[in-house]
Amino acid sequence: MSATPAVRYERRGAIGEIVLDRPDNRNSMTPELLDAFAAASAEARADAEARCVIVRGEGSCFSAGADFKSTLQLEGGLPSDRSYAMYRPFLSVLDIEVPVIGALNGHAVGGGFGLALVTDIRIANRDAKYGANFTRVGLHSGMAISYLLPRLVGVSRANELLFTGRLVRGHEAEAMGLVSKAVEAEQVLPEARAMAEAIAGNAPLVIRTTKAAIRAGLGWDPKAAARREAPIQAESLQTEDAKEGMKALLEKRDPVFRGK
Repeated sequence: MSATPAVRYERRGAIGEIVLDRPDNRNSMTPELLDAFAAASAEARADAEARCVIVRGEGSCFSAGADFKSTLQLEGGLPSDRSYAMYRPFLSVLDIEVPVIGALNGHAVGGGFGLALVTDIRIANRDAKYGANFTRVGLHSGMAISYLLPRLVGVSRANELLFTGRLVRGHEAEAMGLVSKAVEAEQVLPEARAMAEAIAGNAPLVIRTTKAAIRAGLGWDPKAAARREAPIQAESLQTEDAKEGMKALLEKRDPVFRGK
């Protein structure tokens, strides 16, 4: 295990940053990374000096989602509890009271895409890939993606993306309103930091109340949605199609699904 944490929290002036730091593994959702993310998120929530928080990844990926070479579910409890527990650290972003900006420096897929969706504002790499490819590996979606995506891009477009499992490039994500802006890779973090500084320069109390009011008006409850998805995802994980889908992904071939 590396001597450095898989995820760290740091602050630059009034801007906090949660940094996923396992670039060699594409910042995938290993137990190590999830535990470290929970700790970093807790630090961000407790930081009274932070007026805005950025979530970013080191390397060429924001997060590639589940690591199919590792344990997909954490230990203990019912399968549905384990499915939800895997997403709980990322969902804790929802408890940060100040605005959260996703600096999507690279690909965000599956659960990593879900992490991007629970941020308040997203800045994308125009050439990176984003999306939820669960159906392409025989799994039901998790991380409240089936709840969040229709609310961000509309029902028809969300249906298309979730049913096909298609990934979109950053420039297309911008066109459909999935992200606020798509820029060259090296500009993602500077753009996110500039936006965070603009937010941090405003009155902090009303920024927090405005964020809360927006969520209340939307009836925003991704955690409850993730709870509803968890048993369905756990059930899908036991199917032959899921085993075939994950095997095909690792073997870099098209899966052959049989509806079993």
